[in-house]
Order: sequence, then structure tokens, then C-alpha cells
Amino acid sequence: MKVMVIGSGGREHAICWGISKSSKVDKIYCAPGNAGISEITENIDIKADDLDQLLTFALEEKIDFTIVGPEQPLSLGIVDLFRENNLLVFGPTQFASQLESSKEFSKLFMERNSIPTASFKSFISYKEAESYIKKSELPIVIKADGLASGKGVRVCFEKIEAIDFLKDIMLDKVFSSSGEKVVIESFLEGEEASFFVFSDGENIQMLDSSQDHKRLLDKDEGPNTGGMGAYSPAPIVDTETRANIIEMVVKPVFEGFKKEALIYTGILYIGLMIKDKKPSVVEFNCRFGDPETQPLLFRIDSDIFDLFYLTALGELDKYKLKWKNKTSVSVVLASKGYPMKPKTGMSIKNLDKITLNDDQYIFHAGTSIKNQEIIINGGRVLNITASGDNLKEAINSAYKIIDMLDSSNLQYRKDIGAKGLLKNS
Repeated sequence: MKVMVIGSGGREHAICWGISKSSKVDKIYCAPGNAGISEITENIDIKADDLDQLLTFALEEKIDFTIVGPEQPLSLGIVDLFRENNLLVFGPTQFASQLESSKEFSKLFMERNSIPTASFKSFISYKEAESYIKKSELPIVIKADGLASGKGVRVCFEKIEAIDFLKDIMLDKVFSSSGEKVVIESFLEGEEASFFVFSDGENIQMLDSSQDHKRLLDKDEGPNTGGMGAYSPAPIVDTETRANIIEMVVKPVFEGFKKEALIYTGILYIGLMIKDKKPSVVEFNCRFGDPETQPLLFRIDSDIFDLFYLTALGELDKYKLKWKNKTSVSVVLASKGYPMKPKTGMSIKNLDKITLNDDQYIFHAGTSIKNQEIIINGGRVLNITASGDNLKEAINSAYKIIDMLDSSNLQYRKDIGAKGLLKNS
């Protein structure tokens, strides 16, 4: 079977790695891919948001199945376009993907369906939003309504900070049209976790939990990023908490879809805040998280291709999910200057000299090949991923790999998984 994966990040590398192990897959194309992905697929020089070119390629090459990785092509309607042309594709429609591409759409859906989340107001007027901030209690959360690569959200502890960020979004338009509207929320206390649910429009398959590290620096300091590391499972999601997530969030979400005739296919990423074992929804994403995908897929012991394929076919009830009895962690190595002004063009030394075992893998993100060298080509560059019999073992294994690398042009957190270790102690 010919498969195309759309995207170029660590998430897409993990998806390509996972499906490449299936005997059902004969050939994988990745558009546009990266240096690491090129070792297991044929990379195609088409951008992930160039829907017309992607469609042309899929039709000409007779692609049997397409998996969409990032949010941008989903929000532009790639699933609708491919289906109109009788192509099998994994992901939600453009309308359904508004759960991620519009914070207001998402919050109103939760409000209508009694799903626990922070109280909020949305604004298209800068003056009205500024006035609301001045009257609000702190801390307060400011969100650009549209897609902003994980950087359009800020928890503000001072009103001047909140107003400055509001100016960035609405007046200076640092997120372009994504900031034409803002959502302002009350602050949720607790600990974050991510929960993933596959849906074929009728059946659902719940995966396990993961915990991301959004801040750039150790101890959750510094600016927000797309994610600096993750581990799975998240100890904060114990048996009781998982049951509460299913009862308070998953069930009402999918009942809401049915009530509103919203046919959701693909994966739903539910970003949660957990307090006293009770969940509140921080956000929905309509695709796998990055870097949460890497440790999550690393733990699956059944055919990963079938999970995607049967979902797209509407036969998810036939899939038998199996997990390895392992914990996995993924540490992100980012370029210097990330997230504001990533420095690119430098080579990454010693990658080819590292010997990995079956419980270790280096997923690439912002990399390319130039003169037979691996070059930094983006903000987040590598995802060092490892499994172990417990979280401590997985963490140690991942950081041992980092010690073998020349990371002089890279930055990374030294405390990925530390919260989980505290929970386990």
C-alpha cells in the first residue's frame, strides 16, 4: 500500500516510523519531511499547506492512504478536498477542525455541552478587551483565537503584561489574522496532562495519557513554546482521574458531537488541567500533539498503521490496541534563539556516531541535509526518545543520548519528566 504523510516535524517522523513497521505498507512518501524522515520515506518537496499540489501528487501517484500531521492543512480543508476526490485520508473536516483553529468555537462547544473549562469572554475590539483586563482578577489567560503554533497563549500575572500581550496580538498582529479575535479566560489551577482519543465518526478508541512541558526553561520558566519534551503515561492520570476524564470530558464531548451532527474523524487531543483528580479542558487539538506523539507511539505494541487506517475506513472497532509495559520520554533539542528567533544553518555533529538500542530513537523535526551534513533548519530540531521499565530509567536513557551529541548550537531542558518522578516517589 502507498501511504503519504503530510508534515515535517517530530510528530510526522514518529508517525512514519510507526507505520513503516507494518507489513501492509509498501511505500511511504512524506511531504515535505525532514532529514531524519528521509531515511525511512521518500520526501516530496511540497509544503504541508499547498493543498492543490498535495492533491495532484496523491492522484498522480495513486496514493492509497494519506495521514495529515499538522493543524494548518486540516484548518484549510485538506480532508474535505481529498474526500471530494475519492481519496482515503486520516483527519477531521475543516468544520470539525475549528475545535482547534478557533478558541471561541471550541469554548462555545464546551459551554453548550457542559464540559468543564475555564470561564471566558471573546473580543474583536482591542478597547473592549483592554477594558475587560483592567477589571479582571489575576492571573488571567490571553489567547489568540486562531492558530499560532502553540505561542498564542500567555498566562499573565500582571495587568501590564496582559495588556502588552493583547497589543502584540491585536494591534501589532504578531500572529497575523489569528489575532483578529482574542479569548480571555480565567486561570485554571492544577497540573496539565494530555489525553488522546481516536474516532472514526461512530466508534472511539482511547489511548493513554502524556504530559508536555510547554515552557522553554527548567522549572517551567521562560516563554511558551510548541513543547520542550513529554513523557507517557502521565502519573497524574491515575485510575480514578482517568475515570473522571472519561465521564466528565470524553463522554460529553462525543455526545455533543452527535447532538450537533458533527461527525468527527481522526484523533482528538484533549489538553487538560487536573486538580483533585478532576479535569477541566484547557484546549482541543485536532491532531496528535508534538512532542507527545513521540513517547506515546513509542509505547504501542500493536500495528500503528492499522490504528490510522481502520479509523479512516470507519472500522475502528476492529482494532485491538496493545501497550508495551514501558514508560517513554522524549526530550526536545531546539535551536538557540527559539522560540522567538531560531538560529538555523549550523550542522549537528556526531549524530551518525551514536549507537541506539531498541528502546531509543532520535526523531527529527527542524532538520535538513546540506553537503551530506544534518543541518538545523527550524526551531525545534531533534526529539531524543527513550523507553524504560520506569520513568527514571527512560529519562536517564534519553539524557545519555544527549550527552553523546554536540549540542553547542542547541538548547534543551534538563528536567523533562521531573514532575512525574515526584508523583511516583
